[in-house]
Amino acid sequence: MKKTSRFILKILRYKIDLINVPKIKKYVLVFAPHTSMLDFVIGWMALKSMEVPTLFLIKSEVFFWPLGPMLKKLGGVPVNRRKASHFYLYAAEIITERENVALLIAPEGMRKKNPKWKKGFYYIAKEAHVPVMLGYLDYRSRRGGIGPEFPLSDNVDNDVAELKKYYYGMYGRHKNCFDLEDMPYAHPEWIGEKTNF
Repeated sequence: MKKTSRFILKILRYKIDLINVPKIKKYVLVFAPHTSMLDFVIGWMALKSMEVPTLFLIKSEVFFWPLGPMLKKLGGVPVNRRKASHFYLYAAEIITERENVALLIAPEGMRKKNPKWKKGFYYIAKEAHVPVMLGYLDYRSRRGGIGPEFPLSDNVDNDVAELKKYYYGMYGRHKNCFDLEDMPYAHPEWIGEKTNF
């Protein structure tokens, strides 16, 4: 699947960072921007090309046949959000039970513009005692990958504000749906680079 994913992404002219693949075995992988279902498709291929063992949480209502078995094969874990009053504890348990996993979290929580990012990634990482890594798919530069580890403090609000700075100026697939696209671009060196492996 690795070679197939790399081939498709190359045809689509996406540059995936294969150098900064985390060496650590367990972490929470924050992902942004998230404005389209296509983000999942391209992002999944990018993670496969990097050989990152990824799981993602998704509402249990969509795990009907034949979609359910497909989602599980792709790394989907069903969550009953009505019963999961301590969602972050459940997610942290998923990490601790596995030897090698990146738990994918989209803090925007929706595909529409949302300036109030959810804080679940913070509480999950704290509870599971794992680091937070910054995943991205920037349609502006057609780049994707995993950036640096984000150090967590004891101030969740400050951490969310600081984490968002990494994504300043990135574009989602749908313009005006990512709340940080109008900020000064944090990675101007990416513009104009060749988009291949």
